[in-house]
Amino acid sequence: MTTTVPRRPRKVSFRDRLLRLAGTVTTPLLPQDYLDLIAPLHSGVALRGRVVAVRPETRDAATVVIQPGRGWRGHVPGQYVRLGVDVDGVRQWRAYSVTSVPGSADGRISVTVKAIPDGKVSNHLVRRLRPGTIVQLDQAQGDFTLPAATPERVLFVTAGSGVTPVMGMLRAGLAERADVVLVHSAPTREDVIFGAELRELAAAGALRLVERHTETDGLLDVAELDDLVPDHLDRETWACGPLGMLEAVEGYWASRGVVDRLHTERFRPTVISPGEGGTVTFARAGVTVEADGATPILDAGEAAGVLMPSGCRMGICFGCVVPLREGAVRDLRNGDLTTAVPGDGVLIQTCVSAAAGTCDIEL
Repeated sequence: MTTTVPRRPRKVSFRDRLLRLAGTVTTPLLPQDYLDLIAPLHSGVALRGRVVAVRPETRDAATVVIQPGRGWRGHVPGQYVRLGVDVDGVRQWRAYSVTSVPGSADGRISVTVKAIPDGKVSNHLVRRLRPGTIVQLDQAQGDFTLPAATPERVLFVTAGSGVTPVMGMLRAGLAERADVVLVHSAPTREDVIFGAELRELAAAGALRLVERHTETDGLLDVAELDDLVPDHLDRETWACGPLGMLEAVEGYWASRGVVDRLHTERFRPTVISPGEGGTVTFARAGVTVEADGATPILDAGEAAGVLMPSGCRMGICFGCVVPLREGAVRDLRNGDLTTAVPGDGVLIQTCVSAAAGTCDIEL
């Protein structure tokens, strides 16, 4: 004889019952969607941060202090973070070095930005950004960092904003563990980012600082390091700055046979030119289609035979969200543009986004 024991009903928590009730009220959106609006920094959503302060450093550079959301996993000195900010209706992403000490008590991080001529994002961050603004964040990345075993002698060769990742290392106590020399170029003494702080460290004997003011001294000739830092080839070296400087440094170290002691950092931004409609590539599916500026990418993909994730037609919002690997799309609801370059981690809703130039979708 078989005896059937009735299954004990699963205990439902008060929180689950409350969320289920809220879901019936907020359908087709979920309570989570409204929570994103009320508490944009809570865990479980795309990583964001709130701007706490914007502090001028020089006439064209500023430090942006950010309170990241709970999903922030921290950083290693020398790494950078991709920052997403809306400028004139277009979401733009740029990479900036983290200049704060890891694991600060208040959990805040800082990036330091130098405004460049015609730089839409850098000028916005330096001159227009205000405390309270919510920005998008990616996790810290990059290998322009110190090894686990700190070298006894370290040389930094930097120019302009190239000093920013180095400042992160110095603030983390590098000068207490190594003999440090910093050779830095800037147009004038007043243009040296973190100038006062660096000079205080030098005066205290924490490092040797060599400043090159290019308006009066001219550009640094790498061969001058023979006189400026006689033991430079014996030092583990990190260089960060304009492309021309880095190429000269790399060539010099290679010619001396010590390129294995050189570490360089450079950012090569991709220029996105938004338009009206364009070529859409669905990377994994291997399908490329031409789409006009009025057709949702969801429809364009389905018409081309691509299996598109979606719950839109069943009243399930955000089921069509996919990564935009590269390119530009326009929000059909309000005309806002979103751009991305590889590595940005930008997500879009294909049901309300149309091609705004060439774009690459991760599907």
